[in-house]
Amino acid sequence: MPKLKLAYFDIHGGRGEPARLAMYIGGVDFEDKRISFRQFGDAHSGFPFNRVPMLEIDGIELSQCNAINRYVGKLAGLYPTDPLQAAFCDEAMDAVEDIVSKVVATFPIENETEKKAARQALADGPVAVYLRRLQALLEAHGGEYFADGRLTVADLKVMVWVRSLRSGVLDHMPQDLPDTLAPLLVEHLKRIQSLPKVREYYDRFS
Repeated sequence: MPKLKLAYFDIHGGRGEPARLAMYIGGVDFEDKRISFRQFGDAHSGFPFNRVPMLEIDGIELSQCNAINRYVGKLAGLYPTDPLQAAFCDEAMDAVEDIVSKVVATFPIENETEKKAARQALADGPVAVYLRRLQALLEAHGGEYFADGRLTVADLKVMVWVRSLRSGVLDHMPQDLPDTLAPLLVEHLKRIQSLPKVREYYDRFS
């Protein structure tokens, strides 16, 4: 097994959380390097594409969160071997990455009125569309998991995003959007959170 070190923010969410969860669930040993936003600001040019997460594999740097998710998913047994099921897994992960990128683009907005307008436009438009479409994907694949009829990194990525939306961490983004627009995703969230290894992971920080 290679020596792994995952660098990401010290938060319980975001782009690095699915990989952390996957490795914990799969019993993959790794160094969980948690950094503050200030540390990242001071040293962001040292990361590939000036962003995190970054996974070091025997000292080799791997960036881009879904590439990391696929890699650690394979190590943890949480990524499909069947090409079509793997594509379904990627479809869900890439959809979440699309919408997360749109939301992250509002982070630098300093004017509160402008930020509120931008977030409301996202809630009314793209976020609503992606919630409904991801719910449709879940239904199309049996209603419980996004690919392979079992837990994969796609489920972890969607769960982390829906959990974030419902947490209220995003100012001016209605917390009840998933409950109102995509109740099956909320059921999915609760089902994944109730898995013993997922509960165990989060209990470590409570």
